[in-house]
Amino acid sequence: MSSLPPVGRLKWTDVPTPLRTRLETALGSTVVDAATPAGGFGHQLAAALTLASGRRVFVKAAPDDDPLTDANVHEANILDVLPPGAPAPELLGLHRAADWTAVVIAHLDGPHPDLSPASSDAGQTWALLDKLTSNPAPTAYTTAVVGTPSGAAGLHGWNVLLANPPGDLNPDVRHRLLELAELEAAWPALAHGDRIVHGDLRADNMVRDHDRGVTFVDWAHATTGPACIDAASLAPQLVLAGHAPADIARLLCDHPATAISPDTTTAFLAALTGHWHRNARKPAPPGAPDLRAYQHRAATAGMALLALRMH
Repeated sequence: MSSLPPVGRLKWTDVPTPLRTRLETALGSTVVDAATPAGGFGHQLAAALTLASGRRVFVKAAPDDDPLTDANVHEANILDVLPPGAPAPELLGLHRAADWTAVVIAHLDGPHPDLSPASSDAGQTWALLDKLTSNPAPTAYTTAVVGTPSGAAGLHGWNVLLANPPGDLNPDVRHRLLELAELEAAWPALAHGDRIVHGDLRADNMVRDHDRGVTFVDWAHATTGPACIDAASLAPQLVLAGHAPADIARLLCDHPATAISPDTTTAFLAALTGHWHRNARKPAPPGAPDLRAYQHRAATAGMALLALRMH
């Protein structure tokens, strides 16, 4: 059985000694410090390790019977086949011992990007999304995601809320429930495509590396799909970062990844916002006490964009 903390992430000292020893042997130096970055909602070890040699690496680890281990291994497979120049860190290795699995990734040196209107990071991120989705995914990537279901394809929530509207639902949202449920219902048929999809794009899944600039991390949800998914996912994050919804709505109309398929973009945004509205009302899952509050904020931001696209 997995031994997971009631809240927060696993620590380096939670990793069994045989796996820690194997990692230190592979890295050629002992670990002298382990720092867990802020952000994220997973409970597995996700830490920047400092070695006695001065080198730094990033490691994700969890017991083999933990569902996050499959996600970590999937991420390792993805990092190994992304096209040259993709905004992603280098995979350094995958190690198993004592019924645990660890993925070792190149350490990125820098903070999370600043997505506020005062920063150029948001513009760089949009440019990266254009580059990432301008061509079909390479064969090696497509092969790596075969059999991996798209989490985006199953996003929903308005249908549940329409059947039993919660009392705290905003009156304007309540008035649009039927239309929102219809938009959401159109999404699964539109969810297929041949472009690279990161699948969980937020500021805390990016690093502004001092050498590389903005780089996307946490590729555990990567799959293929229409070009609009990551751009439309990013849009509410920019509203949360202080951008005016009207400005971001215009950007969605103009950006190549979303302008090419406006109906698909709107259907996805509806499904994503419905997912947030539905899940924000559930109890907090173990190890992620801040998740529901984030989903409430994201649902409000997503609805502000949807209202502009639906009028």
